Amino acid sequence: MIMEKLNQTSRVSEFILLGLSSRPEDQKPLFILFLTMYLVTITGNLLTILAISYDPQLHTPMYFFLSVLSFTDICFTTTIVPRMLVDFLSEKKTISYAGCLTQMYFTYACGNIDSCLLATMAYDRYVAICDPFHYVTIMSRHRCVLLVAFSCSLPHFHTLLHILLLNQLTFCDSSVIHHFLCDINPLLKLSCSSIFVNDLTIKTEGLVVLVTPFLCIVFSYVRILVAVLRIPSAAGRHKAFSTCGSHFTVVILFYGSIFYVYLQPLSSYTVQDRVATIVYTVLSSMLNPFIYSLRNKDMKRGLGKLIGRRKS
Repeated sequence: MIMEKLNQTSRVSEFILLGLSSRPEDQKPLFILFLTMYLVTITGNLLTILAISYDPQLHTPMYFFLSVLSFTDICFTTTIVPRMLVDFLSEKKTISYAGCLTQMYFTYACGNIDSCLLATMAYDRYVAICDPFHYVTIMSRHRCVLLVAFSCSLPHFHTLLHILLLNQLTFCDSSVIHHFLCDINPLLKLSCSSIFVNDLTIKTEGLVVLVTPFLCIVFSYVRILVAVLRIPSAAGRHKAFSTCGSHFTVVILFYGSIFYVYLQPLSSYTVQDRVATIVYTVLSSMLNPFIYSLRNKDMKRGLGKLIGRRKS
């Protein structure tokens, strides 16, 4: 009983987020930069969702997955950026213990949903190019809904596991997080209790959840590449590559930054990791609508119809 009370009193009630820079002169420029990025992200992804919903020709599995990805990106960036904006203008950059775990939960859940959706979209492109005659049957509406439901539910169980394990730790030495959001690596470095179970879970279950969608994407694109190279006409090969080019660009941007941050020892977590975290949390969500719309004639047409309808 006495030890339990000591543990309760030794646990910190709030954390201090140092953010991207501790210099006062950097706060307002960073606020303007990230406010602009946030508004662009919300606007771009909303336009993508509206264009897909308004244009009947975009009511296909690929664009259904894209609309869900856009919605997830809105949630993803909203979990992170508004908190950053408040901290840029605040002298006391604190977040409660419960608020920190809550932010981490939704950040990890949305990030992993993005990961699963990118794998689903790669599978969709694989079926469309490698087995076009059975595409309508394989990618039926019922199966698309099931794929999205699985992509959105599995990450919540994965994230909940890590949050529950993190909640068992004691933070009693320092409450300063060298990051702009509550992330698992900086928090583990602050813990004054054993993190063996947490570290083992990250290296096993966490690695499986992170790498499996990526391997599915790689497998899909290897099969797609083989199928495309067999197409006799240059025009057919160009059309197939352009269909997958935008999705592959998003995959490289998203997974490249994630692997840089998380596939390294906990002790080597540095300032560069904060910059890489911005890429997959903020920059990727902002660029997705532009990557898909600027490289896609169907999306350009859908956006044109949406803008023309709004003007009329």
